[in-house]
Amino acid sequence: MKKPMLLAVAPALVATLVFWASAFVGIRASLKDYSPTQVALLRYLVASAVLAVYALRRRVPIPALRDWPRVLLAGAAGFTVYNLALNAGETRVTAGAASFVGNTVPVFTALLASRFLGERLGVRQLAGLAISLAGAGLIAAGEGGGVRLEPAVGLVVVAALAQSVYFCLQRPLLTHQAPLGVTALALWFGTLLLLPFLPSLLHQIPRAPLGATITVAYLGVCPGAIGYVAWSHVLARMPAARASSFLYVVPVLTILIGWLWLREAPSLLSLAGGGVALAGVVVVNAQRRRTETKDLTDCSTEMRPGSRLARTCSDSGG
Repeated sequence: MKKPMLLAVAPALVATLVFWASAFVGIRASLKDYSPTQVALLRYLVASAVLAVYALRRRVPIPALRDWPRVLLAGAAGFTVYNLALNAGETRVTAGAASFVGNTVPVFTALLASRFLGERLGVRQLAGLAISLAGAGLIAAGEGGGVRLEPAVGLVVVAALAQSVYFCLQRPLLTHQAPLGVTALALWFGTLLLLPFLPSLLHQIPRAPLGATITVAYLGVCPGAIGYVAWSHVLARMPAARASSFLYVVPVLTILIGWLWLREAPSLLSLAGGGVALAGVVVVNAQRRRTETKDLTDCSTEMRPGSRLARTCSDSGG
């Protein structure tokens, strides 16, 4: 019998959440010596190089030309627009506001997946997303700066929407293309669009402390290359709306990593918000447990090629 969907993607999902949570802490540390655009470009130059070496060694197939428009659009949205908008927004809005607005990604993803990918949104799923969003708001308020919104917060909204567009553009490709190939091509194109900032980066690298440069390199290898490839494996086996609900775990992990890395002790309000956010994730994913069990049982007893049940099993479990 096939493993349940969540168990099958658990290693990739855990790696993604931990690495992406550490990215927020690493970016905060590296912005002391690099500008937001320099951090974005150096991070993805490293990630591009890592994925290029790995893809060549493993002879990973690049997506077919017919899929390139979607892949390139995903790269522009998920890497170029997302990073530029988020970094620019965080220089002018409070950290609390940026954190709260940034956590609208699962909501945007669920709405886009419902409209363009045909993923159904149940009452429990919507309720779980609302609970997690409320938890994210408590975390933002507890981490300082509150959730006071300024005009520039629109940039953070653009970043959240761009990442949601990336997830939804990538999801259909992963049904027939290698996840690593799709992610690598999207990341390379997104990095290419950041190259106008190369002269500034080259000017700053010799002046920045070695520790800051190593931190940005870590952002490229782990949250960048490994994190995005792992996430593509999650999306290949799980609906985009459901997968994105797990992103509410990221701010909880960020608090813990920030405590260990930067000695930033979390407030009681942040801890409470983390508990609420996690509860929402549980609510979102509890609704599928019974359906998955039934689907997997049916798959083990009837898998006639081309049958409706075979197609259902394929969609539900990869």
